[in-house]
Amino acid sequence: MIRHILAIDDSAAMRQILAATLTGAGYQVTLAADGNEGLENALAMPFDLVLTDQHMPGRSGLDLIAALRGNPSYRDTPILVLTTESGEPFKAAARDAGATGWIEKPLDPDMLTELVAALG
Repeated sequence: MIRHILAIDDSAAMRQILAATLTGAGYQVTLAADGNEGLENALAMPFDLVLTDQHMPGRSGLDLIAALRGNPSYRDTPILVLTTESGEPFKAAARDAGATGWIEKPLDPDMLTELVAALG
């Protein structure tokens, strides 16, 4: 069951939207501003779901996913990529890195909560 979500995005506005949407749906949310901070948070405590932006300073979303999938604690954890990219090459790269799926921006809050509920 999904209870605690790690949401990673370099946009403060997007972090606020994610936090408001997910806490409003009853989830506990931890926010990170970039891939490196996200990885630190993920390694410090377990999360039931990771949402990550793709284009961030320091470490991209796909790099973060690959690092998490290398950790036994995150081998089966759902990881979704938030992205503006919709092309098949990106989707293939996301799958190869270990992403469970992706959500195209702009974010639809209702669709996000439905997807999280379906995963949990």
